[in-house]
Amino acid sequence: MSKLALRGVTRWHTGAPAPVLAGLDLDVGEHETVCVLGASGAGKSTLVRVLAGLDEPQAGSIDLADSRRPALVPQSPDLFPWLTVAENVGLGARYAANAGRVSDARVRELLEDLGIAELAAALPAELSGGQAQRVALGRALAVDPGVVLLDEPFSALDPAIRADLQVWLREVLTRVQIAAVLVTHDVDEALVVADRIVYLEGARGFTAQWRPREAGTTRQEILAHYRGGTVQAAV
Repeated sequence: MSKLALRGVTRWHTGAPAPVLAGLDLDVGEHETVCVLGASGAGKSTLVRVLAGLDEPQAGSIDLADSRRPALVPQSPDLFPWLTVAENVGLGARYAANAGRVSDARVRELLEDLGIAELAAALPAELSGGQAQRVALGRALAVDPGVVLLDEPFSALDPAIRADLQVWLREVLTRVQIAAVLVTHDVDEALVVADRIVYLEGARGFTAQWRPREAGTTRQEILAHYRGGTVQAAV
């Protein structure tokens, strides 16, 4: 069953000679993590903005299996500095659209699940970069979204912390059983986190996909596609 379905999604930037995205078709399964790879300028950030509802596609449709909107985890955690960790995670309760979805019990549960319960009363200035991104993910999950969107969430972190958080993210997404779309430029991150990897080439759409958990996909196979080598099965 598809949790998220794109059909013919097309997006132009004003004044551009060609669309950034053209005719995109993609299905994301109910508990599937799909990672979007692509070279710089391939339209990855535009795709995230369209999926998050920040930009409207000029053509095509985006269908969700239920009425719950996607939640976005951006590159920067963007935590409110005057709120505690628990208050930042529970921020969605302040919006009428999330009525009934965020409770104190849910926030406490997420803090435990994300390994930051001991930081509940801390302020963002007291957190490391990795801890701040855990809070940002908690804030997204607290509103019980239909899909969580992750826009290069670990790109600003050093390699060792990033590697640890990639494994942690995979474990969390598996445990909470939620559909996710991760946009990244990091092939190794995609291989660790994703159930399925798709390669985006802007107006050409998705030109390849890999299923690393089923097929034992290697870094070299994906890099070959970046370099114009053997093309894997199209989406």
